[in-house]
Amino acid sequence: MLFKVSVQRGKLTESIHTAKCLVKNSNSKTILSSGHSKELIYPRSAIKIFQALPFINSGAPEKYFLNEKNLAISCSSHCGEPNHLYTLRDWLKKINLSIKNLKCGIHNPINNESSNNLLLNGQKPNQLHNNCSGKHLAMLSGCLANKMEYANYVDYDHPYQKLIRNSLEHFTESSIKQKCIGIDGCNAPQYAFSIDNLTNAIIKLVNMRNTKNEYSEAICTLLNAIAKYPLLIGGNKRFDSEVIKHTKGRIFCKGGAEGVLLFVDTSKNIGGVIKIKDGNERAIPPLAMKIFFKLKLLSSNEKRNLIKWTEQILYNHAKKVIGKISAKIML
Repeated sequence: MLFKVSVQRGKLTESIHTAKCLVKNSNSKTILSSGHSKELIYPRSAIKIFQALPFINSGAPEKYFLNEKNLAISCSSHCGEPNHLYTLRDWLKKINLSIKNLKCGIHNPINNESSNNLLLNGQKPNQLHNNCSGKHLAMLSGCLANKMEYANYVDYDHPYQKLIRNSLEHFTESSIKQKCIGIDGCNAPQYAFSIDNLTNAIIKLVNMRNTKNEYSEAICTLLNAIAKYPLLIGGNKRFDSEVIKHTKGRIFCKGGAEGVLLFVDTSKNIGGVIKIKDGNERAIPPLAMKIFFKLKLLSSNEKRNLIKWTEQILYNHAKKVIGKISAKIML
């Protein structure tokens, strides 16, 4: 199958993005495939829920009286909006650490309004504005609860990073090879997996929540928190947040840098991976929606609420319509 996203200006196609895709059902039977299942990709932030499971299992949420907002943002790539910063500051206060303890680095808020407001108020961004700060607070909290040294918590050899690797290897059902080890944008270790292994992981996440195992309670805890506070996963006008919001958490999805999306329908137990070959993230929403439509994952009401993502209208800086982005799946 060919998964293609076209960017049209006027009556001509200006750019084309193709994708590597794999979708399976709960029995790991392939439903849709681009034929790239064995290729390795870095899933980036799309795997944050798997990285957060050791944090839940550490007992940190109970020890530090963390609420569901704190738990939801542990899996986020947040935009630095006011509700994100409030939730993060609340968490930092509960664990009694300093902003400087976060090793994620600093960047401006992804949300333009938040970034502009910061500048207009004469303030500079800090580590909490980093979109991965929730993940880092989870790692720090897990270290504290496990009585581990936390100064070097992002080091590959740190015992907490081993807990994260155990989680990832468990769900992907694969061992992390030396050539697949990298460093993410936020300074934490990042690992490459085959598209097949990642698809198995997102299916296994849902399958395991209904069985008694070491991760089942943590999976339910995180999925429930995310369903309750979907805007904490990304933010306003973010595709993954809106899908979770309008399906009331039935479809969990999480984007990652360089054009990655992991998704799963927790009711139908159908899930998969999208990787845009050239890494352009603008291609994800229309292609994901095309897949959702093809597999009949959305109700009529959900379609109405998410319709704007199926064929995105392009405007120029004078707010004139100049084209559109649309997707096709071809045999």
